Amino acid sequence: QVQLVESGGGLVQAGGSLRLSCAASGSIFSINTRGWYRQAPGKQRELVATITSGGTTNYADSVKGRFTISRDNAKNTMYLQMNSLKPEDTAVYFCRVWYQSFSGPKDYWGQGTQVTVSS
Repeated sequence: QVQLVESGGGLVQAGGSLRLSCAASGSIFSINTRGWYRQAPGKQRELVATITSGGTTNYADSVKGRFTISRDNAKNTMYLQMNSLKPEDTAVYFCRVWYQSFSGPKDYWGQGTQVTVSS
């Protein structure tokens, strides 16, 4: 059974930085895509960034140039380096792993970690 555990959230002032981690346990097919999503109060969950097993990245326009997604396949861990944080980045951040397995599509989510940016 796959489990994803996020860490690294917290309270930071505007302009500051945080680094989120998403540690995965269990059996995950080597070819997969991982991503970070966020959900602010009263808003829908939105994509922040994704990274494929080959290292191809994609970012939401709102975080381009400020956030960097990366992964360490050996450690089965994904990261989100967040710089120049803004109050509008305040949200619960979730990590996700998804892939096509021999038994069908697999889609896993973490429990989320709170990021609060004060002005």
